[in-house]
Amino acid sequence: MNDTASLADQLIKEILDGRYQPGDFIPKELEICRHSGLSRNAVRRHLGALVNGGIIERISGYGSRVREFSQWHILDPAVTDWITRFAGPHLEIQREILSFRLTVEPWVAMMAASSATARDLVAIEEAFEGMRDHHLDEDTAQHDHCDVSFHVAIYYATHNIVWSQLSHVLRPSIHLLVSHSNTRTLDPTHSLQNHHRLMDAIRMRQPDEAYHAAIAVLEDTARALNVDITPMPTPTHLPLNASHVS
Repeated sequence: MNDTASLADQLIKEILDGRYQPGDFIPKELEICRHSGLSRNAVRRHLGALVNGGIIERISGYGSRVREFSQWHILDPAVTDWITRFAGPHLEIQREILSFRLTVEPWVAMMAASSATARDLVAIEEAFEGMRDHHLDEDTAQHDHCDVSFHVAIYYATHNIVWSQLSHVLRPSIHLLVSHSNTRTLDPTHSLQNHHRLMDAIRMRQPDEAYHAAIAVLEDTARALNVDITPMPTPTHLPLNASHVS
């Protein structure tokens, strides 16, 4: 760990790479000081950032131990940033984020279909147009940016302050899935069509169709990532749209 400016980054990278597994102890403070050249106070600040993120726990007399992933504060912006930069194709992280999105985003889409203003629709459509223009690019960076903006715009279209603010927290996690799935999908045009279906449902004020379209988009993501997910049950008060039946 010679890059003293990024000790916390280096440690989290080694944890995400599997060098340190849940339950393992990372090197003790004095050992880190010797290898990094940092003072003990500086090392404690870096370790404190990982403690605050729920990634490690300090055990008096023993050192710092990596916690189970389920105990990480993955909605903490610092943690989601680390995950985005260093997680790579980490299946457990991808599965957990995708499971969360499958739980909430169909409902967010329903709310957007009922609440979106003309300005919201313009933001969603502009993001979609960017996706359409770049969905076959070899370099997916521009498409990824537009894809994330598309989903964030839907959160904003709910006009619910909690969902709108949550989109800021979730943005790095959404980007993590988008960037990996867009480089692996075998059928980018099909994914684009499902995004178009979701956009149309919101534009046409069809909450039920928006619900199912949001699931279809995320199922595409799961297939691209080769992540097994539990199919979402259709709520009893929602009709199963004919367009959703395969």
